[in-house]
Amino acid sequence: MAKREGAVHVATTERHYKGRVYLTHLLRRSYREEGKVKHETLGNLSHLPAEVIQLVRGSLGGEKFVHAEDAFEIIRSLPHGHVAAVLGTLQKIGLEEVIASRPSSERTLAIAMIVARVIEPSSKLATTRAIQEETCSSSLGQVLKIDHVKEDELYEAMDWLHERQDRIEKKLAARHLLEGCLVLYDVSSSFYTGTHCSLASLGHNRDGKNGYPQIVYGLLCNDEGCPVGIEVFKGNTGDPKTLGSQIKKIRERFGIKRVVLVGDRGMITTARIDQELRGVDGLDWITALRSPAIAKLARQGVVQLSLFDERDLAEVTSPDYPGERLMVCRNPLLAEKRSHTREDLLQATEKKLEKIAVATRRDKKPLSGKAEIGIRVGKTINAFKVGKHFQVKITERGFSYGRKTERIAEEAALDGIYIIRTSVPRESLAAESTVRAYKDLSMVERAFRCLKTVDLKIRPIFHWLENRVRAHVFICMLAYYVEWHMRQPLAPLLFDDDDRSAAENLRESIVAPAQYSPSAKEKAATKLTKDGYPVHSFRSLLKDLATLSKNRVRTKGEKSGSGEFGMLTTPTALQRRAFDLLEVPVNL
Repeated sequence: MAKREGAVHVATTERHYKGRVYLTHLLRRSYREEGKVKHETLGNLSHLPAEVIQLVRGSLGGEKFVHAEDAFEIIRSLPHGHVAAVLGTLQKIGLEEVIASRPSSERTLAIAMIVARVIEPSSKLATTRAIQEETCSSSLGQVLKIDHVKEDELYEAMDWLHERQDRIEKKLAARHLLEGCLVLYDVSSSFYTGTHCSLASLGHNRDGKNGYPQIVYGLLCNDEGCPVGIEVFKGNTGDPKTLGSQIKKIRERFGIKRVVLVGDRGMITTARIDQELRGVDGLDWITALRSPAIAKLARQGVVQLSLFDERDLAEVTSPDYPGERLMVCRNPLLAEKRSHTREDLLQATEKKLEKIAVATRRDKKPLSGKAEIGIRVGKTINAFKVGKHFQVKITERGFSYGRKTERIAEEAALDGIYIIRTSVPRESLAAESTVRAYKDLSMVERAFRCLKTVDLKIRPIFHWLENRVRAHVFICMLAYYVEWHMRQPLAPLLFDDDDRSAAENLRESIVAPAQYSPSAKEKAATKLTKDGYPVHSFRSLLKDLATLSKNRVRTKGEKSGSGEFGMLTTPTALQRRAFDLLEVPVNL
């Protein structure tokens, strides 16, 4: 009787021998012959990988398999890693609860603007487009579920945030400021290109944009450089005039009765000390003297070079500063630099003055007349800010000049010398700690660099309304607050020094220039971390994290919205390391 064709299948047998299990996978065909079911082995599949055997088994069982590219399609791929890092840090440090204890649409939009300011600083219109589903440039809108936000909603959230600024700053102060703490304060400004804001005014320009109005803002930080408050002033407000409101904020709004305020020599001036600081119980200060005051102390014999024969720091007193301590510091490297700089400026000025002198001696149409010569000299002599070191003689037909050698020598004798002034008693703060506290103002300057240029780009300022400008500046400060908390754990991957204690140990004294730790020097030289990862700036690391994408995948043939699911790209080793250091999840 003829064989009847049967089904082909995979048969698996199991055999035990000496405690081990052996599996055999055979490709078989089953058929009937003379009424009996028989099996024919077509091949042995045992040598194939398990997943291939499973594919063969499924295919023979009627399942259909297609290539992944034929089965799925990626509908959208959005940069996500930088969003997860910044938003995850913001949530980890509890900034959401600081802004508002209860969730709301305004709080969500405020958080979105803070995160957007860190990952991609831009105007509020551009931020709206970066969030909206149709035009988004990151996963921020999807993660926060605000991918249909409008520009006016962001403005309303800014107004809401501005109303809460006092409460938010009070919560930040409670976290980072204690009774008797050091508070660093400094002021900067940013130019304003419009004409409609009542805060914008001409003033001392720090941006090199002469002729443009500006706004002024003062930043309060703790002794580690963490920002706790910021206030906006009119563009023509002098630095010392901002001090009173900050003292009131610290003592009344923050409730800190004992505080040491640290400000530079242009901020905490003698006039401010006499009018607002001296005699206030619990309020002390640390500042520095200006050059004329140092020169006066030198003439009085209070400051003498013999003080620095064997040391670079000496504490002195003067009847001109009753009840205060003066720390006189001398940095030889700074002295050498100032000496070279002065000589370069003097020579550059002489070169310009010589051109005028030559013009008065030329044969054809010589420069003559006291008025004409005086105008040329007036425009030239102080071009490099050293006009005080020259004496000039102008006649109707000539012009001569020369250096004031005695005055130059008098100034040169004080090169590299600076004096820290404080009301803090010696038993509360040693001389070296006082100098260190003043030098810590560099952390506020670093914050301004991040706010203005490097990372957060507070300018240009697009807002007209006064409260919107204040809210914009406040958002930038909160963005720096998040960045500050990110930089600490990410330091091993950044050019930042991640071993400051070792760097401090290498420093000969607090007056000597700051040193880099051996690990920081190695990172700078090799451009690699200890783990072999490329060293980044904060901004370039965010760009690297942004390549970790959040993909929206859909089964082919399905209708829109059906059969869709999300999938992250596999993080690189560097990206995994960054998220491990931040201790935040990548899949928010």
